Amino acid sequence: MGAMTDDAVRLRPVTRAEFDAWLPRQAAGYAAKIAASGAMPADAARRKAEQDHARYFHGGLATPGQFVFRIMAGEAAVGWLWLAVPGPDPDPRMAWVFEIEIDPAFQGEGYGRAAMRLAEREARCRGMTSLGLNVHGHNAIARSLYESLGYEVTALQMKKLV
Repeated sequence: MGAMTDDAVRLRPVTRAEFDAWLPRQAAGYAAKIAASGAMPADAARRKAEQDHARYFHGGLATPGQFVFRIMAGEAAVGWLWLAVPGPDPDPRMAWVFEIEIDPAFQGEGYGRAAMRLAEREARCRGMTSLGLNVHGHNAIARSLYESLGYEVTALQMKKLV
């Protein structure tokens, strides 16, 4: 795709067909990340993912406050972004990035960074004053990206098998 600049990337709301294909895949990926983190066994992680998605998307694609976007570079869809406004945090002015996913063929080209900046802009435009997210401890690449964008750790959960 050549040299990528932030202004070459935009967010496009998903279509119904895209949402219907994305939601079960996203839930399965979320469950796999929970299980891989060691937080809970695979069956429990799957149940948690199903419960969380039923709560957050109780109205399907039209659920108020839940926004799913395709990350676009020109006419190419390079990833996905799920933004909640406001998020689950008790702060009513804090939006939340539940998912940012760059398709493997486009990773490492700056699309994640550009998408996070677009998420920040989207949150500001919707009256939010901050943007939160969770990142699994084993995801060093994502942690590095968020830190480079100025995100700070607000909570840290640790675990050791005994």
